[in-house]
Amino acid sequence: MTLEPGSLRTPLCDLLGCEYPVILAGMGGVARAELAAAVANAGGFPTLGMVREAPSLIVSEIEDYRRLSDRSFAVNVIPAATEPGLLHQQIETCLAMEVGVFSFFWDVVPEAVAQVKEADALLLHQVGTLRAAREAEAAGADVLIAQGQDAGGHVHGRTPTFDLLRAVLETTALPVVASGGISNGKGLARALSFGAQGVQCGTAFLATAESFAHDYHKQRVVTAQGEDTVLTDGFVLNWPKGSVVRVLRNSVTESFGPTLMGHDPEMIAHEVIARDGPIPRLRQSTDSPLRTTTGDLEQMPLYCGTGAGEIDAIVPAAQRLNTLCAEAQARLASARQTPTVGPT
Repeated sequence: MTLEPGSLRTPLCDLLGCEYPVILAGMGGVARAELAAAVANAGGFPTLGMVREAPSLIVSEIEDYRRLSDRSFAVNVIPAATEPGLLHQQIETCLAMEVGVFSFFWDVVPEAVAQVKEADALLLHQVGTLRAAREAEAAGADVLIAQGQDAGGHVHGRTPTFDLLRAVLETTALPVVASGGISNGKGLARALSFGAQGVQCGTAFLATAESFAHDYHKQRVVTAQGEDTVLTDGFVLNWPKGSVVRVLRNSVTESFGPTLMGHDPEMIAHEVIARDGPIPRLRQSTDSPLRTTTGDLEQMPLYCGTGAGEIDAIVPAAQRLNTLCAEAQARLASARQTPTVGPT
């Protein structure tokens, strides 16, 4: 498949400075400089996943990214799940390094929105409910990312992706991006036909050569189908109580039996099952296996969206982006050529 320049371009591309309306999700630990630069250089819009990371790592990742790409990028932090002092340092570090685009998620924290907007930065705010979409817009967000329950990783709402997308589009004039279960061109074409200005993809880019995810995680995504995923709040250590994630089934989720929800972090034993260098990783924590992780990877949360069935190989990020966009172009072109039957 070949890409036709400009055929997928939306106003979002002009706003963010990219060629294709595909955003790399700011996956914590996974979306680091190598992956972000690969997506950017292929024409997508990248997000560095810096969730609760130290300012020193943020600096080094931004520096690494800028050595690999000169294109615009965003930094993802999660205000509602980050200690306020660290959050302030994260944002100030980004602003000192002239980061012009931020991506937020989870509950809307107006003070954090104000901090980036006062610096004239663009803000993409991912939301899981119509209420959160309204709150993010009122706080000053520039773009809304409507994340449905089909997404891998942390999931804030319980509405299917395209149902939420439709509802958000009906209530805002801001650019809206669809996120959740979109791993191929069919999903991108459908989102654009609904009126979205783009899509955000996580799982599709997790299973790429440049992703910082562990090869074990990537291979599990490649062999999975959407029905192999579950929503659970059982991986909750180091996140607020009730935080739900979509993961691949494993021995931990099987041990929950029918009780996938209702896990209290105060009642969960702190059992070390893996390490990233000297840093211990706990059973039922939110830490997924990275390139640097050793230990019992099978028991760790393997984040994965329902679009996993469309992913059958680990490929370079540019190849995945190009294939996705070419498929979308072909579908949209076919739809435009299909004659419509008028009323009789």
